[in-house]
Amino acid sequence: MSIDELGTGGVAAPGERLSPAVQAFRLVIALAQELRTLMDRRLQASGITTQQAALMTVIEILGRPALGEAARAMATTHQNVKQLASALERKGFVQIVADADDGRSKRLVATPRQRAFWARRNPDDHADVARWLSRLDDAEQRTLVALLAKAMAGARAARD
Repeated sequence: MSIDELGTGGVAAPGERLSPAVQAFRLVIALAQELRTLMDRRLQASGITTQQAALMTVIEILGRPALGEAARAMATTHQNVKQLASALERKGFVQIVADADDGRSKRLVATPRQRAFWARRNPDDHADVARWLSRLDDAEQRTLVALLAKAMAGARAARD
């Protein structure tokens, strides 16, 4: 059953009246799951998951993040990041190294294999993501990015 078959845009039960905020929340959650499923399928042959790919992206963006920094960036637990990082380390995509200033703290470092992996994959992956969002024109996509960034800032503020 698709989200469209679930009822009012897939966000409300029959007769249920929801605020726009709750409708947006439910749609974002449903869309996130759809996109994660699509990306998991794309990545399956490579032996990584969307969550592992997200951690690799966080490492690229933050440089050499500590496990806790990566966990905060992904809105998940230190333990979850450690599990993801350990799996990626076994696959040769990440190194878990001791922090130079605090040996108890661990940092995540991208390997050359990770960089080569994304250099090969990004063009096709980016094209598929564009296809998945192709019902929105460029202006709508820019608006969506701006609105989601504002919503993310609000959610992060509520978490902190």
